[in-house]
Amino acid sequence: MALKLVIGDKNYSSWSLRAALALELVGEPYEEIAVRLYQANSRARLLSHSPTGKVPVLVTEAGPVWDTLAIVEYLAERFPETHLWPRGEYPRALARSICAEMHSGFTALRSHLPMDLARDQALDEIPGEVQADIERVCAIWSDCRERFGEDGRYLFGHVSIADAFYAPVAARLRSYQVSLPEPAATYVDTIYGWPAFQRWRQAALHEVRG
Repeated sequence: MALKLVIGDKNYSSWSLRAALALELVGEPYEEIAVRLYQANSRARLLSHSPTGKVPVLVTEAGPVWDTLAIVEYLAERFPETHLWPRGEYPRALARSICAEMHSGFTALRSHLPMDLARDQALDEIPGEVQADIERVCAIWSDCRERFGEDGRYLFGHVSIADAFYAPVAARLRSYQVSLPEPAATYVDTIYGWPAFQRWRQAALHEVRG
């Protein structure tokens, strides 16, 4: 049985994007099941795949995996040869730390700058709590790339789960035309040059334009 990934709207579902990018890193064929969110039948359709009724969901031969962190850990364990996490004990621990921070934090940024890949317009004003989140994200990117980004592009040298987790943030910062320090702006360029992200973005724009 091929893996199946249940996702929401590509233009808006940041968590679906994270899981899809991680699955693309594996390189194995999989079936994509897209469920438009906020429709009358959305919850019923999602409940047919997962007990939470939320996206993303990875459907495996053994059953569903429905949390993004759990999905990427499942993929890392099932496909160890792909090195989805960085090599080395401390780099892996740091990557897990920043992914967990993304998973549970940055609520102001996510609330005020929801993912919208078709958007290209700045906010009239960035609230203070959002600016604090942006500065923390930039600090994470700078630290990881300086210490472990061998080529200065991805966070830990080779593209990894950490980049999958922060790709939607990079997209938010570009969509809302946020002014960034040069290292952070360069990392956003790296994400936009990632072929898997480019494919998702093009599909998202097609989705919006019909």
